[in-house]
Amino acid sequence: MIVNIFNFVSYNFRRMIQRIQTLYLLAADLLVSALFLLPFAELSGKEGKLFLFHLTGLITWTTGKGDIVLDTWPLLVITCLIAALLIVVIFQYKNRQLQIKLSYLAVFLLVGLTGLIYFYVWKGSALTGGTYSFKVCFTFPLIAAVFVWLATRGIIKDENLVKSIDRIR
Repeated sequence: MIVNIFNFVSYNFRRMIQRIQTLYLLAADLLVSALFLLPFAELSGKEGKLFLFHLTGLITWTTGKGDIVLDTWPLLVITCLIAALLIVVIFQYKNRQLQIKLSYLAVFLLVGLTGLIYFYVWKGSALTGGTYSFKVCFTFPLIAAVFVWLATRGIIKDENLVKSIDRIR
């Protein structure tokens, strides 16, 4: 019984990973998940204070602990939603039409996340009166959007292939 369940799960997992679009979606999910750990901008205030911009907010380090200056909970919520959505898209490999629609939604959310990140960094620099510089992590949502777009192209190719085979029958 347990061996049969393991074989079934193993077969479906191998079948899912054989598609290149699954690897694209997995890479996009890893890039989005990296935003939870890494700061995506650095601000230097008027008094020479250094601020780091994370998903949880604009943080300054004083007295050995981080103090949140600007709270950015919408960034955290949207990033969690995108990471979960990409996992759902990966496991919808049997329903290609839904996978395509969810992929388009993910691209839209990723581009919106980039714009929202830029807005919050701009707002934080106005709040602190300093200048900002973006880190490499700022580009992660855009790179993830490109990966999701490439995955969507592969899914559409698969769907067209299945439709052409059905016409032959």
